[in-house]
Amino acid sequence: MVESPSKFKFTFIFFIIISLSLGLVSFSLCLVSEIKRNKKGDLRWNGKLCHLPTSPAFGLGIASLVCLALVQSIGNSILFKNCCLGEKRNARFKIPIVARILLLISWVGFGTAVILLIAATSMSKRQAYGEGWLNGECYLVKKGTYAGLSLLILVTVGSLIGSALLTMKTNKADQGHKIHSTNG
Repeated sequence: MVESPSKFKFTFIFFIIISLSLGLVSFSLCLVSEIKRNKKGDLRWNGKLCHLPTSPAFGLGIASLVCLALVQSIGNSILFKNCCLGEKRNARFKIPIVARILLLISWVGFGTAVILLIAATSMSKRQAYGEGWLNGECYLVKKGTYAGLSLLILVTVGSLIGSALLTMKTNKADQGHKIHSTNG
């Protein structure tokens, strides 16, 4: 069953609105995490061992990670829904080269952001005396880490939406150039 062009266009517009919304939420959560992260003044030192309390950045980082994962999964499922349906391939849904490059950028950005968000968020969790974050030592999230992650999230979401827009534009142009032959 082939989707009608209006349903196809609505799906993409809906995807863009949802992706952009979740991307902005993830971006905002990272900026708030930057403000709420543990500072040097939060570090307690008893001469041998250190202690850091749980930072609000811990929960905000997890929420940002969830939003980013939702953006990536929704975006990719919409993009690949019509071009890779198992045995059947939809000829009207083609992904141009530039859109493929943008999709690759979104995946690289997503992978990098996930790794950095997991590391920074886990450092924001409580680090008890003698346990710390790694080898019994306490670690603070470096200033600017969450802010940099917020920019990386914008690049990731932007490239994913750009890939979708280029794909939609290409498919619209391809539909206008079809030549119908008659049998007879």
